[in-house]
Amino acid sequence: MRIKMRNIVLVIEYDGTNYHGWQIQKNVVTIQETITKAIKKITNEDVDLIGSSRTDAGVHALHQVANFKTCTNIPTSKIPNALNSVLPADIVIKDAFEADMDFHSRYSAKGKRYKYIIYNRRFSSPILKNYSWHISKSLDVEKMRESLKYLEGTHDFSAFKASGSSVKSPVRTVRDISLKKNGFNVEFEIEADGFLYNMVRIIVGTIVDVGLGKINPIDVKEILDSKNRCMAGKTAPPQGLFLTKIYY
Repeated sequence: MRIKMRNIVLVIEYDGTNYHGWQIQKNVVTIQETITKAIKKITNEDVDLIGSSRTDAGVHALHQVANFKTCTNIPTSKIPNALNSVLPADIVIKDAFEADMDFHSRYSAKGKRYKYIIYNRRFSSPILKNYSWHISKSLDVEKMRESLKYLEGTHDFSAFKASGSSVKSPVRTVRDISLKKNGFNVEFEIEADGFLYNMVRIIVGTIVDVGLGKINPIDVKEILDSKNRCMAGKTAPPQGLFLTKIYY
């Protein structure tokens, strides 16, 4: 009897605090490695788990997508429970389904959405310290919001790209970008067809400079047009970043 190969897609939520990012690396614990080992436990197979986004150390995900090829006959409806029973509590498989064999969680994606949370209060929060960037000085949220209009649409985002990126083109299309204040939280959201390495965190670092009065909203346009990373702000810390949606 011929065994049918299947392409299983996982929808994953995780707290990235205790991990060195998504991608497998030597001598450190990562999300990809942890889930791959869990799959081995329930299928007895060594699989290649492909993630839609290579989140960095400390970054979280509410909706990461990954796929793997397998010969297991475990029904997809039972895969989340099976994996969650052997995964640590800070990684949860929310759903699983079978896709066409040519589906690739990364290359088939049409867009991604991220949220970044800034905790803007005089004193930090011991509860939220792993899920936000604490800024004690008051932020001018209206000016920060005004600066976002210069980032909408299709642009060369080289000024917001960390060194070490090997992408062929720095051009990306930002489809939606917003900022709102929710109590002490300043919540930034951005959706695009794709993102450069550390692009979201560098944008956040730059608009925080606007909020602190270090630069003006119009300066964001000049930074974008310069295509020079040195012109932009610092890279915001990872713990405030959440991958919230992958679009196919």
